[in-house]
Amino acid sequence: MSSTQENIEQAIQRATRPTPQGPSTRAVHAGVERRKAYSALNTPIVQSATFTFKDTADLCDFMDAKLYGGHTDREEYGRYGNPSVWAVEERLAALDGAEDAALYSSGMGAVTSLLLTVLKAGQHIVMTDDCYRRTRQFCRVFLAKFDIETSVVPMGDYEAMEAAIIPERTRFIISETPTNPYLRVADLQKIVDIAKRHRVLTLIDSTFASPINLRPYEWGIDFVLHSATKYLGGHNDVLAGVICGEAGRIKALKDSRGMLGGVVDPQAAFLIERGIKTLGIRVQQQNATALKVARFLESHPKIDRVYYPGLPSHPDHEIAVRQMSGFGGVVSFEVAGDLQTTSEFIDRCRIPYIAPSLGGVESLIEQPALVSFYELSTAERMAVGIRDNLVRFAVGIEDADDIIRDLDSALAGIPDRKLEREWEHRFRD
Repeated sequence: MSSTQENIEQAIQRATRPTPQGPSTRAVHAGVERRKAYSALNTPIVQSATFTFKDTADLCDFMDAKLYGGHTDREEYGRYGNPSVWAVEERLAALDGAEDAALYSSGMGAVTSLLLTVLKAGQHIVMTDDCYRRTRQFCRVFLAKFDIETSVVPMGDYEAMEAAIIPERTRFIISETPTNPYLRVADLQKIVDIAKRHRVLTLIDSTFASPINLRPYEWGIDFVLHSATKYLGGHNDVLAGVICGEAGRIKALKDSRGMLGGVVDPQAAFLIERGIKTLGIRVQQQNATALKVARFLESHPKIDRVYYPGLPSHPDHEIAVRQMSGFGGVVSFEVAGDLQTTSEFIDRCRIPYIAPSLGGVESLIEQPALVSFYELSTAERMAVGIRDNLVRFAVGIEDADDIIRDLDSALAGIPDRKLEREWEHRFRD
């Protein structure tokens, strides 16, 4: 081949080679092949529970492809798949840098289906103690019925994590990053190193980060979980969950999803796809606003402590800087006061709604002691690390200055404890 022909061949290869794309570009364009039906810009909502065949030969061709691994771009029944869902799965996998993704009807549906698919009786899980409480409950209570044991280790104690592994029995290391509600950040490299030494699978719940701020699969994590209800949907109007990972493992999950039944409907898939398109710009604004809010709160005399990985005072700040491109839109903090004082502060806020979620366009605020741990006494809450004066603020896309003014106004109603102590001292004298 002449040098001219070689140059032409190289030029053709460069032109046809996929160009690396940023997360916002992938959020808008990934999975485009699924959207070509009817020349629609947006993926059509294929609102059908069942799918038909032209004739028996068409049916047999489909069954052969499904049975023997051939190519097929259709399904026969909605519980096994739907074109609207496939498009979202392709886009979510691209966002996380993974090979494939399986979409479910909720985040809990995703994680429980994964564990029920992969685990068997007699196996063992190692989990960090700051994981989502419902995931902990499922592992420690529900899976225990099937002789699957769970060991919970302190977040950030990697020696304890490795020591908890039981040879030939431990199947999973499960963690979350950032965590709820203290926003601890797991060192993914350490977790991956431990898992590889012991041939253990890894699962990271990356809901609080979103694929814009962190992509655990690119660090070597086997399965990445998102509650798509949060940042991915972004509008507080849809429930969904997703598991991203290697293609063969995700295929097994999709097969089991057809039995376990945690499928997402096409209307919900459409809403998730719509939300994903603006994920990048939403998360970037929420990152910037949350950092401003955290800095404001940390300097405020009526705030005892702020938990935000973007602050140097956070115990995992260095890990967050190394792993994350942004620190997320959730800020947790402790008000200088008791349970009632904290509740009154929340009631004085005007911009955030009182609600137990995050990642949407509206700011949400909650007092974990009264949302997730209402049934416990103060002493019982303290035993699990939840203080009565803890607040979780999920930043929306409102203007940062408006949010800060609102918080400042609400904090103004909290009694000045320093002044109270001075008056008490004078009275005693």
